Amino acid sequence: MKEYRVQHLTTFTSWEDINEITDFTAPWSKLEAPKTTFNAYILNGSIYFRFKAFGPRPLIYIESNHKLEVRYSERVEIFFRSSEEMCPYYCLEMDPHGRLLDYKADFYRKFDREWQWPEPLNIKTAIQDAFYILEGEISLAVLRNLNLIHDSQIQIGLYRGHCTQLQDDKAEINWITWVDPEISEADFHIPSSFGLFNI
Repeated sequence: MKEYRVQHLTTFTSWEDINEITDFTAPWSKLEAPKTTFNAYILNGSIYFRFKAFGPRPLIYIESNHKLEVRYSERVEIFFRSSEEMCPYYCLEMDPHGRLLDYKADFYRKFDREWQWPEPLNIKTAIQDAFYILEGEISLAVLRNLNLIHDSQIQIGLYRGHCTQLQDDKAEINWITWVDPEISEADFHIPSSFGLFNI
């Protein structure tokens, strides 16, 4: 299982000083995965995280601005689980406009999309010509209340849905993942797609 050490800081200076994950891949695509990076640190009882997603300006579906529209857009994703049984697990899908699709699920793909993450994530985004950045904050207290921290470890999935074409709500997605689940068809909602954060 892949692991990542989340640094504890007393003062934040620069993202360039934070351990970075760079080994994202697109195991189900003949297309090369656009570069994606992730890093995180702990400060004052929260995990602060950042995705940097490279590529052309992101394709984003907007109609009524409902959170389910994130499914048809460029996005980055974080999943949490308390155990390999994934009953339950929690999903955060975030697009370059800062919209959040948050939901709770049970294995396999039993989604409760009415569920909401217990706190604001304070998502910030910035879109540049060659990449976009998405930052957020997750309280350690919330993770503990959801039973997601065990022995100073968090079982976590990191993903990106790179939208390569968008016509109305018909999106073509190049699925990108930190951990290759080693299956024939794209699926993040399985135990083998998760890694481990040491905090």
